Order: sequence, then C-alpha cells, then structure tokens
Amino acid sequence: MRAAMKVHTLADLKQLRREMQRRAERQAATQAAEEAQRRAQRARAERERELFQRAVGPVQPLRPHGRVALAPPAPPPLPRQRQADERAVMREALSDAFDAETLLHTDEHLSFRRPGLGPDVVRRLRRGEWAIQAELDLHGLRTDEAREQLGTFVREAHRQGLRCVRVVHGKGLGSPGKTPVLKSRVHGWLVQKSEVLAFVQARPADGGAGALIVLLRTASHGRA
Repeated sequence: MRAAMKVHTLADLKQLRREMQRRAERQAATQAAEEAQRRAQRARAERERELFQRAVGPVQPLRPHGRVALAPPAPPPLPRQRQADERAVMREALSDAFDAETLLHTDEHLSFRRPGLGPDVVRRLRRGEWAIQAELDLHGLRTDEAREQLGTFVREAHRQGLRCVRVVHGKGLGSPGKTPVLKSRVHGWLVQKSEVLAFVQARPADGGAGALIVLLRTASHGRA
C-alpha cells in the first residue's frame, strides 16, 4: 500500500487529485473487464444449453423432488493380509498323528518318494548325486518347536530354489527309553510337505540314522 501523499502546496493538491482520478479510472476499467468476462461466460453457457437442446430435442424438465442422492455405503474392508496369514498357517499345520506309511511309499530304510517318481530318484538321492545346499539341526528342540522350524525351513529352502537339504533329527539316544520320538515325527512331517519330493536316510558320513537327505521340487515345474 502506498503511503499517503502529504499536501503542502496547491500543486501537491492538484497532483493528488490527478492520482485519485487515475485510480478511479483503473478500478472502473477492472470492473468493466470482469463484468465483460462474466457476460461472456453466461453467453457461452447459454449457447451450450441451446446446442444441447437442439441435439436431444424437446425435453420435459423433472420437477424438484426434494430428495438427496446419497452415495451407496462403502463395502466393509476385507482383512486380506490376515486371511493370507491364516492360509499360510493352515498350510504349515503339520499333524503329529499323520501315518505316512498308510498313504505313501516307504521302505525299511526310511526312504520316501512321491507317487509318480521312479525308484531311481531314491537311489540317486542315496548315492549323493544332489549336493546338500542347506541343513536344519533339530537337536534339543521340543516337538512344537521342531515342527515349526521344519515347516519354515522347507518353505524357505523351496522359495530360494534349493533342491537338496539335510534335516538332522538325532537318533533319540538322549530320549526317555532311548526312543527316537523326533525321528518318526520328522518323517511324518516331511511327507505332509508338498515341497518335498523324496527323502532318504543319510549316509554314515552325512549323519546316518540321525539325519535325512531331502529332495525338494523346483519352484517352476516340480520335476526331479
């Protein structure tokens, strides 16, 4: 904002009067331009309305009904992540009561192969034709801990594209009655894992009766 002009002489008064006149002219010109713009907008809207009426033909305007058009209620949010987590948990829910021998091929050496796989897969696995790429040691774990760790280990190994892993379950020598409880549980858990194609008891150099060598299906096509 300009500072007020101080008037000391008659010339100053004339100059102030001219300045006020110029301001008034500028304000009038601005108002006239704004009014012309509004008139142009109204004229353009009227032309568009006339064009629309000519295009659609005669119409009958609807009477005001006084109702308010409300947007439909939004659908309730779906807990997709929780559902995915629950499905993952169900996939990992390995049963301790599962009897592998009633459904799948096993032999006296605690080997296993999926239906559709030839016996040569087990022989090649026993000979060590697949290099062991990872290992899980379950020594000293409770049954629940061992089950959870085995499920996670197999899932992650398959996700990483590993083909052959070793699972050490121990021989059960430290268990009450020298019974290899964890050994039989691991056998049943592996059979329930869809990522597992086959497994054999490890060779003496790889752990013998205290470990299993497990062959995993590939992430792409699942063939051995």
